[in-house]
Amino acid sequence: MPKMTFIAPDGTRKEVDAAEGLSVLEVAHRNKIELEGACEGSLACSTCHVVVGKDWYDKLSPATEDEEDMLDLAFGLTATSRLGCQIIMSKDLDGLEVTLPAATRNMMVDKK
Repeated sequence: MPKMTFIAPDGTRKEVDAAEGLSVLEVAHRNKIELEGACEGSLACSTCHVVVGKDWYDKLSPATEDEEDMLDLAFGLTATSRLGCQIIMSKDLDGLEVTLPAATRNMMVDKK
């Protein structure tokens, strides 16, 4: 089974099993990693924003226009930012490393 590493904002690393076919968001949730995913992977928010390791970014499928639009809303956007719900694990991504941003911007919260 492929593995991947989540890096917390404080630098703490956690390597986990990442079954093929699951999104990085699903892998995070199955391993109790704090990655919000407010829209549950429906590409309607940017709360599952992750920063992909530079060695891995070019191995990913290119971001769609819809993903790019959502990334524009992400807090702490970088050149290697992606949405965790759009990265699907495969054998080719065995060893993937992603860093969790220090904060997220949840535009889906009902503001009263």
